[in-house]
Amino acid sequence: MPLPRKTGGWGAILYSLKMARLAGGIWPMMRALISRNNCKSCALGMGGQNGGMKDEKGHFPAVCNKSFMAQASDMQGALPENFFKTNSVDTLSHWTPQELELSGRLVSPLICEENDSHYRPISWSEATQRITEKIKATSPDKTFFYASGRSSNEAGFLLQLFARQFGTNNVNNCSYYCHQASGVGLQQSIGTSTATVELNDLDHSDLIFLVGANPASNHPRFLRTLMELRRRGGQVVVINPARERGLENFSVPSDLRSLLFGSDIASVYLQPRIGGDIALFTGIAKSLFDLAESNPNLISNDFITDHTENFQELKNHIQNIPWNTLEESSGISKKQIENTAKIYSKSKNTVFAWAMGITHHAFGVDNVQSIVNLALLRGMVGRKHAGLLPLRGHSNVQGVGSMGFTPQLKKEILKNLESKHPVTIPSEPGLDTLGCMEAADKGHFEFAWNLGGNLYGSNPDSTFAKKALSKIDFMLYLNTTLNQGHFLGRGKTTLILPVLARDEEPEPTTQESMFSFVRLSEGGPSRYPGPKSEVKIIAEIAEKVLTNDPFPWGEYKKTGNIRHLIGDVIPGFEKIKEIDNSRKEFHIEGRILHNPEFSTSMSKAKFKVCSIPAVRENSQNRFTLMTVRSEGQFNTVVYDTEDRYRGISGRNVVMINEKDMEKLNLQEGNRVTVKNETGEMTGQKVVPYPIKEGGIMMYYPESNRLVPRNVDPQSKTPSFKSIEVLLEKEL
Repeated sequence: MPLPRKTGGWGAILYSLKMARLAGGIWPMMRALISRNNCKSCALGMGGQNGGMKDEKGHFPAVCNKSFMAQASDMQGALPENFFKTNSVDTLSHWTPQELELSGRLVSPLICEENDSHYRPISWSEATQRITEKIKATSPDKTFFYASGRSSNEAGFLLQLFARQFGTNNVNNCSYYCHQASGVGLQQSIGTSTATVELNDLDHSDLIFLVGANPASNHPRFLRTLMELRRRGGQVVVINPARERGLENFSVPSDLRSLLFGSDIASVYLQPRIGGDIALFTGIAKSLFDLAESNPNLISNDFITDHTENFQELKNHIQNIPWNTLEESSGISKKQIENTAKIYSKSKNTVFAWAMGITHHAFGVDNVQSIVNLALLRGMVGRKHAGLLPLRGHSNVQGVGSMGFTPQLKKEILKNLESKHPVTIPSEPGLDTLGCMEAADKGHFEFAWNLGGNLYGSNPDSTFAKKALSKIDFMLYLNTTLNQGHFLGRGKTTLILPVLARDEEPEPTTQESMFSFVRLSEGGPSRYPGPKSEVKIIAEIAEKVLTNDPFPWGEYKKTGNIRHLIGDVIPGFEKIKEIDNSRKEFHIEGRILHNPEFSTSMSKAKFKVCSIPAVRENSQNRFTLMTVRSEGQFNTVVYDTEDRYRGISGRNVVMINEKDMEKLNLQEGNRVTVKNETGEMTGQKVVPYPIKEGGIMMYYPESNRLVPRNVDPQSKTPSFKSIEVLLEKEL
């Protein structure tokens, strides 16, 4: 199957119009998109007080088909009144993510108790009472609280505070399954866990390394940044085991020239082995040292001396690694590596951007720190127009983390909370996301609160996830639409509460972008009478559970009061206290590193020695699998089974190099079984794809049943993109 000649462009526009029809027409869709609300899709961010479809620079239209997808889902009709009478839990357990997502909006609380065959609607008063009684009857250490990146800062802050005041630190979020390795690696190396650049910095860069990411499908608006960089003579080095057509050439719909003729994206495209990134970055660094012998200024020696630690240790480590090891481990030739190093050596302003192709490994933190090392060598951190940019997924996943929705609060937040407010934080350590799943499987938990998201669908080892969640006495979900977790991730009793979408909130809420830019979303009228605000649900339940608590939970049904509390206790968020009156959105203080000021123990950035992972020797029918998203999905939500940018229809497929197909005597369309010790998937269709030999790709979340529960020991992130599997042809 040939790759599509064009990506983006008219196809993206037509697909957006298709989504608009689902939402009731183009005009209702445009009214929703131009409202003063933050985009519901990726963490690039747009909207807020600048107006819909504008970014923080004021560019219009800053919108993509992902925005249309998310908005259309919230604007679809309500679930039919007889939906759960007609469809049993068993029936819905076999529906696809797409079928569930597009079945309609949740508008009434729903409950499914042990031995029930169907969900049934209940009143809000009964739902609240059941939740309150269950929490009161449960020991705090037998509860956990999980949040997705869909919720607001206010809801995230209030729920984590309630959990801790109730008595548990079992508080975690979806970033443990995506960018936690970025946060851990950056924090250790430079003292901050987020991007060091702001959006405007990208306009002045002359080189962007795009590593382990496919923004054509997952962050489409980022392609405009890359297009503009190429137009002004800059370069884009793409590093990805798969050759994605959208990273070679993309038609940016908001630019007429690009729309008509397309735009070159990658100036250099490197395809390393899956898991070969550390060897590649080590090779680039080794090449820089070689180049510096004749031109010492290529290495930023003054910056290294004044602002970093451990340089000599790293240099000795790199120089002692032979080239044949680097070539074999990376899968990239010495000549290609040296050419990339020469490009980097000539750059004045380099930005390193990466996504889950870097973090989804058992050595994800080392992957991130090998990127940081490369940036520090040339002083590309701690100044304007250059730096580090983890391409985060959901629109407020970074904000939820900033709000303290983590097992351990940062010391300053903890100190401010306990010194300024009548709260007492438990001292027992909390569990990360997979840690909670492991404990659930042991029967440890009696209650779990899910603030948005799809915990089942985002987990590795789907068979295990279903079993573990089924052992929890009471599962509480807050969602706008149905997902597989409501059926395959049920507890003994499962209660679903319908919540308002961001642009339906009765009061303003805030969200944080990957650039640490905080936006104020105005909210708007509710589309349906049933759903409620997350903040009001949390505050009401907290008030009923903690009846003798000196903390005034009733006051925090108002989002403005929560913002005052956030500004009081979270460093860098002081301006949020004034945002209701000023309407001034802001960058969080201390995040954007335009000066070499690092919040580490010695106030210096740290070079980290990163060992090169062992090369996995794949036999004839053994491969390394990496799970991927399609153009028609966002995280676990699947809007369309057609992956237009890969030219693939359907999701039960194995993308494999044509040379590997020849070795196995496979033809396009053959059916294969993919299996390992974790699970097995049968009836998968073979599709030839330009991925590095020895690797295959399958779609997430369906292929999660093959993903083992191996994690990076530092970030606790599973290795969704480095899975050993056996591939067998079916007769």
